[in-house]
Amino acid sequence: VFLLSLLGWFPMACVSSLSSCRRLLPSALFLRAPLAACHSRHMCSSSSEKEDMSRLGEFTTLAITRPRPFVVQVELNRPEKLNAMNRAFWKEMVECFQLLARDENCRSVVLSAAGKHFTAGIDLMDFAGFFGEMSADIKEGDDTARRAMRLHRVIAEMQETFTVIERCPKPVVAAVHGACVGGGVDMISACDVRYCSSNAFFQIKEVDLGLAADVGTLQRLPKIVGNDSLVRELAYTCDRLQAERAMQVGLVSKICSDAESTRTAALELAERIAERSPVAVQGTKVNLNYSRDNPTARALDYQALWNAGMLQTEDLVRATMAHMSKEKAVFSKL
Repeated sequence: VFLLSLLGWFPMACVSSLSSCRRLLPSALFLRAPLAACHSRHMCSSSSEKEDMSRLGEFTTLAITRPRPFVVQVELNRPEKLNAMNRAFWKEMVECFQLLARDENCRSVVLSAAGKHFTAGIDLMDFAGFFGEMSADIKEGDDTARRAMRLHRVIAEMQETFTVIERCPKPVVAAVHGACVGGGVDMISACDVRYCSSNAFFQIKEVDLGLAADVGTLQRLPKIVGNDSLVRELAYTCDRLQAERAMQVGLVSKICSDAESTRTAALELAERIAERSPVAVQGTKVNLNYSRDNPTARALDYQALWNAGMLQTEDLVRATMAHMSKEKAVFSKL
């Protein structure tokens, strides 16, 4: 109410009566269109939206479900291969999260995995074949720079597989159980929140394979745990980080007894997030990410510019009125 009064929308004298507040507020801030019309507008999906939804069901390495209102569960779905990341996975993750980013029926995402383990990391057999094909494509006489440029493009495309999670404006909650190895650490480092089961462990495995991790772990993990010494120790030695220690250093924020309870807890959190204003939640994620990567003064300026537009949302009034009337706010799709 105080905030609304500062914006010139809400006279402080009217706080004693909710009905009088409604009369005094500018009528444009209340949706006077019939609810039936509002529901009709949202039910009439465009052909492009329907096409997007159908594409979500065509993945071979991911299973997409909608277990709660406005919550989408993305499940790694190669349990027979310990959810190892083959070439199809790297492409499907990008397409999946690009679709979810613009899906008005998605406000939060749970990233989980089928089977005994979360993921064994990159599918070595699959990528051995890939690099064999790549070597065969190299023209005789190509110099080192040209080969490096081709490989640089491949690595950049693989980095996008997890950057797309971070760039998606919808909060992503990772539900980890069992092994989370190699590329799995890169992936969950791009998520907003991480829960894990008591038997979970995390392992930066790349050095054991003769390379430096190159799709996000070395860039994101130090900022998450805030312990440069620990990150270097784990990256240099490939030691496992057990669930309890992961909780202590801030990699995860909750430990559950098993895989099922971890997924349930993640879904409950995602549902609570989805109940809030999508304008507010997505704006919060965008600004948290910007603040992490920029100086405080610049981030404050960005936040001011952001809210100069976003404070004009109808959600601000809806949330305030719901709070005053002790009712649950219902927000329009975004």
